[in-house]
Amino acid sequence: MKGLITVDNRFTTPPNFIKNIITEDLRSGKVQEVITRFPPEPNGYLHIGHAKAIWINFTLGGEFGGKTNLRFDDTNPVKEDVEYVNSIQEDVKWLGYEWNEKRFASDYFDEMYNRAVLLIEKGKAYVDDQSADEIRQMRGTLTEPGKNSPYRERSVEENLDLFTRMRAGEFKNGEKVLRAKIDMASPNINLRDPVIYRISHAHHHNTGDKWCIYPMYAFAHPLEDAIEGVTHSLCSLEFEDQRPFYDWVIAECEMESQPHQYEFGRLNLSQMVTSKRKLKLLVDEGHVDGWDDPRMPTISGLRRRGYTPEAIRDFVFETGISKSQGVIDLQTLEHFVREDLKLKAPRTMAVLHPLKVVITNYPEGQVEWLEAENNVENPEMGNRQIPFSREIYIEQDDFMENPPNKYFRLFPGNEVRLKHAYFIKCNDVIKDADGNVVEIHCTYDVETKSGSGFTGRKVKGTIHWVEATQAVPAEFRLYEPLISAEAPEAEAEAEVVAAVAGAEIEADVTGAGAETFEQPEKTFLDQLNPNSLEIVHGFVEQEMKEAKPQDKFQFFRHGYFSVDPKHSEPGRPVFNRVVSLKSSFQLPKA
Repeated sequence: MKGLITVDNRFTTPPNFIKNIITEDLRSGKVQEVITRFPPEPNGYLHIGHAKAIWINFTLGGEFGGKTNLRFDDTNPVKEDVEYVNSIQEDVKWLGYEWNEKRFASDYFDEMYNRAVLLIEKGKAYVDDQSADEIRQMRGTLTEPGKNSPYRERSVEENLDLFTRMRAGEFKNGEKVLRAKIDMASPNINLRDPVIYRISHAHHHNTGDKWCIYPMYAFAHPLEDAIEGVTHSLCSLEFEDQRPFYDWVIAECEMESQPHQYEFGRLNLSQMVTSKRKLKLLVDEGHVDGWDDPRMPTISGLRRRGYTPEAIRDFVFETGISKSQGVIDLQTLEHFVREDLKLKAPRTMAVLHPLKVVITNYPEGQVEWLEAENNVENPEMGNRQIPFSREIYIEQDDFMENPPNKYFRLFPGNEVRLKHAYFIKCNDVIKDADGNVVEIHCTYDVETKSGSGFTGRKVKGTIHWVEATQAVPAEFRLYEPLISAEAPEAEAEAEVVAAVAGAEIEADVTGAGAETFEQPEKTFLDQLNPNSLEIVHGFVEQEMKEAKPQDKFQFFRHGYFSVDPKHSEPGRPVFNRVVSLKSSFQLPKA
């Protein structure tokens, strides 16, 4: 048995049942080398749930000195696109993983076709002429058995002839399908003669127009695992009922390799939907700014918002690997983002809702440079110089003309400390014709300079600010969850779930794809949060004009922010708020 590799959360998992299985398989000699795979369908962008699947497959593979392949299950050309292939590769690499080999299900289409012919020759598959609706109606329900197709007893010779003609393109989409011949009365609906090939006259991103028939995912997937020598086929729990068909395909197709499927609980987060069909609907209908919108649970969206791969890996490590299902509070993920950024992000000042302050006793035209630490919790990040002059900006809510009790910020006659600078005292309030406060006049005490050792008196309030003449105009994008419901409908995205419900048969039999039969119900759109994005304009410190896309900062009192790579322009950055500074959430004690 090869030794375990334990470096960080990319390379180790906490104790779990799959690790125990692998350990025993290696000890007994059942497995010589562990081979896993991450098998996404290139029909959308990866989301936070996939991050857990990526971590499990790559980590368990590497933990035992084995291999992990990246394999694209591209069996439905109607829904798939090279854009998705490229985004998936980028996401896996960004999370910190390198695959052993990159493969496609379409690489094995010839082998899959030959195995389907073998099933026909063994009397284990037949060509069915029924319509999609007829197949669905005769399939039965979870409590009632299905009925045999009138074409179920076709001869081997007739089935071989029809299947050959299907491949040759003689029939239209939906005119015929190839079905496995198992048991229409099985209590497991997945064994009721499932469709294993359908006609689809569609251009494939990898094979072009070579094929007009395509294997179903549930038929192709186990064959791919066997061809690649996968030892432990790891998938989420909704595939558990599909495992008997997985094993049937391996056995009846007489595959030399005998992989086994193991299921783990999928990752569901509060106030998030992770159905790719629903996410695609959000994109297609313009509810979000693309798949990488910072409000989306996609990995690309989280990356653009400013999440780090380390935080995501720590998060999925904390969730562990088990059979249990549940919804994890979004605050858990946000906790790990804060923990990762608190020692990495420089701490600087930004004013999101500016109010101008004139320090009337400060010399006009003078600019003073003050020293400020970049991160008080990480002295190795050093210090910076910030300008100070007669005019500055503060936050509007750091001033009140008629404050309530225990308000310790700025108000007429009160004194506060400016972070890294001086004490200032409010003397006058300037208003516009409508009575709105547009400017306040203050005086400063030259003896109270930060770091000077002044102890003559204390103030209860400290506020942040930016110097007005050199401040950099900036846009700030403040986010709330995209879904207002605490626990939005938890819909598994895997094709097998839709197959169990009988809805997907029609799409795959006809070759129509997502446009016709897989459009999700739009009820979840009623749960969209109208306040999920707030855009405000303010100022940041002068050195921030050099900030680059994805640079991250902690803005005092406001939270952690990241420079948006899509909308920022030179000299005018756009900042996405990654997370706020504090949360009431605490990890449970061990």
